[in-house]
Amino acid sequence: MSKLSHQHNALNLSQGFPNFPVDPKLKELIIKAIQGDKNQYAPMAGLMSLRAAISNMTQQQHKAFYNPENEICLTAGATQGIFSAIQAVVHPGDEVLIFTPAYDCYEPAIQLAGGKAISIAMKLPGFTIDWQEVRDKITSNTAMIMINSPHNPSGTMWTHEDMIELEKIVLDANLLVLSDEVYEHISFDGREHLSAARYEGLRDRSFITGSFGKTFHVTGWKMGYCLAPKHLMEEFYKVHQYVVYCVNHPVQDAIANYLVKPARYLELGAFYQRKRDLFLNLIKHSKFAFKPAHGSYFQLLDYTAITNENDVDFARRLTVEHKIGSIPISVFMNGKDPKMLRFCFAKKEEEIIAAAKILNAL
Repeated sequence: MSKLSHQHNALNLSQGFPNFPVDPKLKELIIKAIQGDKNQYAPMAGLMSLRAAISNMTQQQHKAFYNPENEICLTAGATQGIFSAIQAVVHPGDEVLIFTPAYDCYEPAIQLAGGKAISIAMKLPGFTIDWQEVRDKITSNTAMIMINSPHNPSGTMWTHEDMIELEKIVLDANLLVLSDEVYEHISFDGREHLSAARYEGLRDRSFITGSFGKTFHVTGWKMGYCLAPKHLMEEFYKVHQYVVYCVNHPVQDAIANYLVKPARYLELGAFYQRKRDLFLNLIKHSKFAFKPAHGSYFQLLDYTAITNENDVDFARRLTVEHKIGSIPISVFMNGKDPKMLRFCFAKKEEEIIAAAKILNAL
């Protein structure tokens, strides 16, 4: 959809990347790192200064301690962290439960490990979990459950009750968890992100992935991280070492120094909520229906009052004829089409206004 948007000179609200400038201070720090000759291999698990900063951030945010010596690893984006965690512990014949709609890297990584993804559809319109269905899907082959909150593409967030139910299930069935938390700092309306790290029964059996690319508007820097208890991280390192060995040294140095001011991530939710609110206020009289996203930088819009077209066709037509790009969410849902499109509002204010003008005219 990004390619199609480019071809037709359309506003690109499809792919999940910000298009506004990076903080000049972060640019200054990476220039300083490069000029300071921080240009050779970093340690395999990442710079100790950055691992310590991540440990401190997690302790402050979630009251959970991860030892920077052996429970944290810097990755080439969260996607590499997700891939490496799956390859580390999923074996041929294993089953992994995923909730759909799901980020599209999950299932291929499971298949490449020889496992089988077992999809559980979230319940519309609220994108909630039927926990009895989860229990019913567990077999003797189930090895892992993958979760994602704040959720891509719906923007919903898991509740404390959800996390408690998950904790009961994984303890009863002796399962591992892979928690995709790349939008961890982007939550709205006073909601609190509930990391798997907060729950002892989950923390002891979970890989948790995060993304500085998402957090600091530098998706092209491909800098993520993985947290896991020592016994799981030992397995993670075995894959990480031979997939990338280590990741970008000057970027790690810059982010380690940038993290000294927690406000740089603590104020992120308010920053993006202003963009979400601007977008939704501008289209509130359009024919689209919506429930405000709880977090992330995505908003789903229901278009059933506009057309009966399937979402792929409608998204293409919007891009070609009306010059606005979006993502049809059936691609995250094994083809099931709830007549919704995903729009990314992590854009410049003038582009949000221009996009709303197009949507209001439909």
